[in-house]
Amino acid sequence: MPTFISQPSPNHGPRRHDGPPDMLIIHYTGMRTGADALARLCDPTSEVSAHYLVEEDGRIFQLVPDDRRAWHAGASFWAGERDVNSRSIGIELVNPGHEFGYRPFPEAQMRALVDLAGHLLQTYPIQPHYVLAHSDVAPARKQDPGELFDWLALAMAGIGLWPDPRPADGMAWDGDEVARLLQSFGYLVTPDGISWDAHIARGNSWDETATAALTAFQRHWVPGSLGRGIDRDSVAALRALVRDSA
Repeated sequence: MPTFISQPSPNHGPRRHDGPPDMLIIHYTGMRTGADALARLCDPTSEVSAHYLVEEDGRIFQLVPDDRRAWHAGASFWAGERDVNSRSIGIELVNPGHEFGYRPFPEAQMRALVDLAGHLLQTYPIQPHYVLAHSDVAPARKQDPGELFDWLALAMAGIGLWPDPRPADGMAWDGDEVARLLQSFGYLVTPDGISWDAHIARGNSWDETATAALTAFQRHWVPGSLGRGIDRDSVAALRALVRDSA
């Protein structure tokens, strides 16, 4: 079991979900220093928190007990759930983020995260496709932990999913299929959360919500395709992940 440094935050409340947490959401702090981030996460006026903060040197701070609802995901959605905070455990990784000099996550920090996440997955019923980025559950608002985060290393340690496409997975596609796949995997791809088919039946088409979902998907699973729109690698990865998470 990892060693935690207790740094209690007052920013939490009761979970509004029956049963233990079954989602793991990974963030970056997006602040200049870890000390700044820790202070904000423990400041009652900020109204934000997470269960854990992992420093770049590997120190792990526990801010909120696992059985409490930390305030980390904000307005969010995954697989029909709009109160992600009540279902999840949130981990903040110290990193300045895209605003203050985004950089790779150090080896010591990643080792600590693997230890922490491995412990949580042994403790709670968190399935691989419910190990997610903040950007996955809030794609229109967030981009953390970002395209430099090593999701593959995490998956190789048994934490989360990584796509293993078949040759046919990269064959012909259209935008409607991609939107349906993103939605079936868990993303919010229509503004009001209705099915993609109902969205199309109303005379709508691919929009900013679907674009945000695709971007978040690429940022997590196909970072080499980030910003390219729908491409072969993204489609192949998406088809593989939907199949493997069924």
